[in-house]
Amino acid sequence: MDKPRSDLVVGVSDYVAEVATRLHERLADVASDIRRFLDDHIPELRRDARIVELLGTSIGSNVDTMLHALRYDIAVQRVEAPTAALEYARRLAQHGAPVHQLVRAYRLGQRRMNELIFDELRATDIPDAMRVAVLEAMSTSIFEYIDWMSQQVVVVYEDEREKWLENQNILRGVRVREILAATKIIDVDAASASIRYPLRWHHVGLIMWFPDRSSEIDELPRLQRFLQELGEAAAVGASPLFIAFDRSCGWGWLPYRAATDEVVSTVRGFALSRPDSPHVAIGTMACGVEGFRRSHREAVDARRVAIAGQRRGSPTVIATSDPGLSVVARLGADVAGTREWVAEVLGDLASDEDNDERLRETLRVFLNCGSSYKAAADQLNMHFNTVKYRIGRAVARRGRDIGSDRLEVELALLVCHWFGSAVLQPK
Repeated sequence: MDKPRSDLVVGVSDYVAEVATRLHERLADVASDIRRFLDDHIPELRRDARIVELLGTSIGSNVDTMLHALRYDIAVQRVEAPTAALEYARRLAQHGAPVHQLVRAYRLGQRRMNELIFDELRATDIPDAMRVAVLEAMSTSIFEYIDWMSQQVVVVYEDEREKWLENQNILRGVRVREILAATKIIDVDAASASIRYPLRWHHVGLIMWFPDRSSEIDELPRLQRFLQELGEAAAVGASPLFIAFDRSCGWGWLPYRAATDEVVSTVRGFALSRPDSPHVAIGTMACGVEGFRRSHREAVDARRVAIAGQRRGSPTVIATSDPGLSVVARLGADVAGTREWVAEVLGDLASDEDNDERLRETLRVFLNCGSSYKAAADQLNMHFNTVKYRIGRAVARRGRDIGSDRLEVELALLVCHWFGSAVLQPK
């Protein structure tokens, strides 16, 4: 019983080789047919002339390689993807085409190749007993070929896509830094196209970072994903812009067609609701290229305050619009000098102790309420007499009454509120 089976296998192989040979004799027509089929079903593949030409070459070389393997019964695993097919995958990656278009082209090419083989089989004189076996053999071989080629070209695509994105991100970062530097007049529309971000719109600048992380950990993917999800939650008008600053810090911009007052509260609520959110500094909303720059500068200043003022209870999210922040941010460039000035204004009240912190905060709120004990008590949610007692103790710790220097006292207290231990005297 083995001999008839062997004869059948040999016969099937002969007919497979014959059909493959006949198709190969009209290789150009077969490749053109598949090319038209893909054009009809995947119009996105119609890109610039050079890529379209390369697509035709890729199809032709794939069909040639496939039929050659069928004709000489070459194991699929020994077949390497044609150079043109690999180059076409690289070009698609460089032009930002999604990988599913490439995979779909191979699957549809397989479908059309099967149809052409069926037509050829109908025109070939094959014994009925072998016809189904020949069809199964060719269909299986084509499936294995397409599966194997797809794996190879996808690996090349993904490798090229990663390199391309890295280069694009580097170029994008360079262009954004040029815009921020404002060293020359820019073509706004050209710059918008270059960085793929609408510079004429309204913007909210962000700085996002993970503190106290190992420098070996690349946090950029997490920051990028955070910004993308934040953009969806904040109902932006276009994709947010992300630029890497270092491995644990990124710059971001949220774009809006029109000004809105809800962005800061939305960003704050979104970030604080996530268990592993990065720290976020937020600029104010501003319009156009200058607004793009200003909102970023404000976020940078806010981050400087957040970093200098690291202490218990410091906010995870800090915004330029937070009361007093824009004022104290100007003092962040010289923390040592600011510390000396705070000590001169507040005396012993500038001590880094829990009791003095309570006294400073009570005095800050009291002065902010127009020196009203009742208003301060309401805001602090404490008894009137407690507020009065603490104000007395705060003035005593300062060492002198608050008179014509009230404005300096208020500013010093505001600086302490935001910078914390960084501007206080050690215990």
